[in-house]
Amino acid sequence: MPELPEVETIKQGMVKKIKGKKIGKVDIRNEKNIKIPSPQEFKKQVEGKSIQDIERKGKYLLLSLNSHKLLIFHLKLTGRLLFFPPQTQEPDYVRIVFNFFDTSKLFFCDIRGFAEAYLLSPDELDKIAAIKNMGPDPLCPDFTLAKFKQRLKGRKGKIKPVLMDQKVLAGIGNIYSQEAVHKAGIHPERDTSRLTSHEIEAIYRALLEVLKEAIEYKGSSVDAYLDLNGEKGDYVPRLKVYGREGENCYRCKSIIKRKKISGRGTYFCDNCQK
Repeated sequence: MPELPEVETIKQGMVKKIKGKKIGKVDIRNEKNIKIPSPQEFKKQVEGKSIQDIERKGKYLLLSLNSHKLLIFHLKLTGRLLFFPPQTQEPDYVRIVFNFFDTSKLFFCDIRGFAEAYLLSPDELDKIAAIKNMGPDPLCPDFTLAKFKQRLKGRKGKIKPVLMDQKVLAGIGNIYSQEAVHKAGIHPERDTSRLTSHEIEAIYRALLEVLKEAIEYKGSSVDAYLDLNGEKGDYVPRLKVYGREGENCYRCKSIIKRKKISGRGTYFCDNCQK
């Protein structure tokens, strides 16, 4: 599933490529991906509108239209948003096509069919429960160490799944939770309630550093993720633990191990992560 760095990379691409464009015909290939409103109403209200701005909330992309509506996407496990210039061959697994007036196209694709599209007014965002209950975004300017400590205060359970809880923090998933705790030298199974103030600060700083670096390299293409241009991200060779079972830890040269933590495969070094 695309996480914060991947979705942010797509958002930045959209700002460059489709901000200001006017949407012509909307071709709906699979109605199941449209959650709100009905596919017929979705098409009616999107056609003829211009994209004024694009923002990200956690793993959601919000496109502001000149009708004061928000066109919202969540890519789930295998969704893609691909922008192609005119007369380019259509990609695979297309669910919705947004045809712009200049004949370029935005393709909403999904291999497995779980990705979601919405059209809502800003005061209707609470209709998406995940947005209503979403924790703060780690890359927001006001996400301070004090706020991070407050989010963890009183929480019990293993630190890695706590970081993945979208009600605690927005946008962190299986890859970057592992990379952050490894960089901080914290074992992914440490009880959150027993972390010291110094250890929490180490996780905070590691998380921000990992996320910013991953965005710089346009995300991690470990599964289906492609950026807006249909290209893979370049961050996989820079991952320190994820996907490296049996290899040497870059820091201490011990062997990277893998186990399931809260049902998710997790990679770690039990020598330098305490």
